[in-house]
Amino acid sequence: MTGVALSRWTMSYFVAALISLIVAECLMVAGFGYPAAPIEAPETLVLVHIVTIGWLSLLMCGALFQFVPVLIARPLYNNTLPLPTLGCLLAGLFALLLSFLQIAGIVPSHPACFVAAAALLAAGFGLTLFNLGRTLWAARPLPLPARFVVVALLSLGATVVLGIIFTLVLGGIATVPHLLNVTALGLPIHVIAGLGGWLTFSAIGVSYRLLAMFMLAPELEGPTTRAAFYCGTGALGVAILGGFAAVCASGNVIMIVSAGGILGLAGIACYGRDVLHLYRARKRRVIELNSRMAGVALGNLVATLVVSIGLLIAGVFGKHVGVVVFLIAFGWLTNLGLAKLYKIVAFLTWLECYGPVLGKTPTPRVQDLVVENRANKWFVLFTVAVWCAAASLMLGAPLPFRLSAGVMLLATVGIIKQLLRTRRLANVQPTLRLPKGVRPPHLLYCWVQPT
Repeated sequence: MTGVALSRWTMSYFVAALISLIVAECLMVAGFGYPAAPIEAPETLVLVHIVTIGWLSLLMCGALFQFVPVLIARPLYNNTLPLPTLGCLLAGLFALLLSFLQIAGIVPSHPACFVAAAALLAAGFGLTLFNLGRTLWAARPLPLPARFVVVALLSLGATVVLGIIFTLVLGGIATVPHLLNVTALGLPIHVIAGLGGWLTFSAIGVSYRLLAMFMLAPELEGPTTRAAFYCGTGALGVAILGGFAAVCASGNVIMIVSAGGILGLAGIACYGRDVLHLYRARKRRVIELNSRMAGVALGNLVATLVVSIGLLIAGVFGKHVGVVVFLIAFGWLTNLGLAKLYKIVAFLTWLECYGPVLGKTPTPRVQDLVVENRANKWFVLFTVAVWCAAASLMLGAPLPFRLSAGVMLLATVGIIKQLLRTRRLANVQPTLRLPKGVRPPHLLYCWVQPT
């Protein structure tokens, strides 16, 4: 992190993301959306977008504003833009949720909500792409982990464009036949670009750097890492560009997407091999909780792929596609996000509080800001609850699903409590907590003088 300033508003993104996760889990406990409602129902769309935009995308944006500069050893292009970006994203998400509730007949209909949702989300994600894009452009040639982020940002652009088209068509604003056709056939492309391209590719790129940094392992840019990048990029290119071409030509979108999936499996296999190498080559003998749970998240991803292949062979993938999406969103991305958040909050809090006085006075270690024994049970409980919820979805059992979602909610609250203790320095010995020159950290933002 030498020479890289803290991103002031990253904590605000994390707080907003965690609130969204809690809201989504509460809705699942209440039986709002899938599986109580059809997977294409407006209520399900509300739930899906609280998870994908409110939780996962805000988490990823906050992380990238902090760690893209770490990947390339250059400062963020503009440290002021993240705050208005967050405002646009939150307002756009609120307008989008109102739009879906209008379709469901829960709130009165007003076309302005659909237009506002499209405009605000386009502005928020557009500012994200501009800020991170300019940061990366200035650092060419890019290291391999940063190239993953570039592909992820391109996928985000595709996701947003398709989302805007869907929103305007559903709101009755756009009636061009071609856009109607895109809305009717383009949902698989939208899902792959969002979950596979934007969120998963970002997670892979950042995790290469964070796993190496937190486990004191050598950074990887060898043949398997390049293979993971090229296979993954090829898979996304085939699925997104080829799928869009198939939509325009009224072709078979599912066949194109399946072809991309084969390349994607190869890319995931190479990534998994790299992660195993990082664990074996690490200099830090004791694996910290965040790294252990990152390994569990990768195991969940592999298990999800195995489940998906089994469903395809059995010819029932379409019937259980909701299970696969749930496992990717919660078993893979949420498990990984919470695991890395547990370490990132401690790391950034330590940098903010003790970085400026390091060498001038005794300071705690980063690991002294957390108590892993307290947090471990909540991570284990969350993982078990996710798989119980997935099994309930597979069996078509709504009540066990809601009970499992309740356990997920309980575990999430437990993890958040540990994050708050870390942010408040509650785990640090009183004699080391606030030495001279150290200020208590704010909950919503970081502030240190740029180095």
